[in-house]
Amino acid sequence: MAQVLEFKLPDLGEGLTEAEIVRWLVEVGDVVAVDQPVVEVETAKAMVEVPCPYGGVVTARFGAEGTELPVGAPLLTVAVGEAAEDRPATGSEGAPAPAAEGSGNVLVGYGTSRAPARRRRIRPAESAPAASAAPAANGRLRPTGTTKPAEPADTRAGAPGGADGPVPVISPLVRRLARQNGLDLREMTGSGPDGLILRADVEYALRAAATRGRTGARTDEPLTQAAPAPAPAAPATQAAPGTPAVTRVPLKGIRGAVADKLSRSRTEIPDATCWVDADATELMRTRAAMNAAGGPKISVLALLARICTAALARFPELNSSVDTGAREIVRYDEVHLGFAAQTDRGLVVPVVRDAHARDAESLTAEFARLTEAARAGTLTPAELTGGTFTLNNYGVFGVDGSTPIINHPEAAMLGVGRIVPKPWVHEGELAVRQVVQLSFTFDHRVCDGGTAGGFLRYVADCVEQPAVLLRTL
Repeated sequence: MAQVLEFKLPDLGEGLTEAEIVRWLVEVGDVVAVDQPVVEVETAKAMVEVPCPYGGVVTARFGAEGTELPVGAPLLTVAVGEAAEDRPATGSEGAPAPAAEGSGNVLVGYGTSRAPARRRRIRPAESAPAASAAPAANGRLRPTGTTKPAEPADTRAGAPGGADGPVPVISPLVRRLARQNGLDLREMTGSGPDGLILRADVEYALRAAATRGRTGARTDEPLTQAAPAPAPAAPATQAAPGTPAVTRVPLKGIRGAVADKLSRSRTEIPDATCWVDADATELMRTRAAMNAAGGPKISVLALLARICTAALARFPELNSSVDTGAREIVRYDEVHLGFAAQTDRGLVVPVVRDAHARDAESLTAEFARLTEAARAGTLTPAELTGGTFTLNNYGVFGVDGSTPIINHPEAAMLGVGRIVPKPWVHEGELAVRQVVQLSFTFDHRVCDGGTAGGFLRYVADCVEQPAVLLRTL
């Protein structure tokens, strides 16, 4: 006799308590195997696929795409046992899916206790009525038993792309943007490496479709099918005559998480900021010489990170946090260096683990890997938490200075402005040099101005004379 098991949204860890359903990977009536991904969700930190710990037949799904669910809310139910055995499912290796086996608790981004190869969805011979979600009287979601319309073809990388083979898409944000606007990625040619479809390609296709609609040109061209305009983030509220109309944008997802964290930082941390201009000419010459020697290219951010870790070794008070409950300053032996990265989803702060033990080449490679993952929305919660110090390179936005807000619960942040030619007195004469403004914001509870000033002055000395670093190696 079949047993129906309920799979709930698992504990996401790292303080995450809710997630938004981006895309269902299975339908009611599908046969799933243990640890098969069943839904793609977006948290305030990353977009991940959630694997199901049970093998059997999906009997109900809870929550439509776009629905935000709290941890512990039901995601789907799976029938396991004899009834499930009547609907055999095969995985990527062709082995039947266990009927009543489970793999235990599930953590978003980490899978379950096993890590099998990803499986394609397998539909049973007989179609079962699909269930969408509707609110019950008690506020919880329940299946309605109504038939769910067929979803568009799967556009995940590696998913079947019809006669033309796999669709070259990596970013889940690109897939969702195309799906929301009715674009068929299989009919597009990407501008990225090896034909990779980028977000810019999808946006160009949408603009082209809109232009064809305005000019009355043919809309049956193979680039895309005519797509409806994207829905606005929130409808404009009806204002009284004579008052301006407003639009309300919900503070949720990553934007909401950033708002909460920055508000908490401003509320709890008595911060102070000091800054200094530094001549970065020798630093840029050193980088050029290192890159001219062959091998992997070294980034400016990696050199600044190397300087930061050396400075923190001299001023360990700043690699810390404050435990307000215990009224203690917690100092960390390792430097887990966060860096601010602007993405289409908003500001995120990936963390380079054990930055103090990495050389410039290793730091460059890790910065590049985490930045690419941030833009693709594939960073895991572990890659976005646990930082002990943050490096903020706001110079990429073309600005010289800033007074950044500390990334709670850390105790300090170094900000770096743009490096530009400016008049500078060098060796007693006026010259044009590469100048950068460095700003340092710190928690005044962990140290006084003398320590903060010493840290910033050491960083500036290393920027002006990179050979100073040799004293700490």
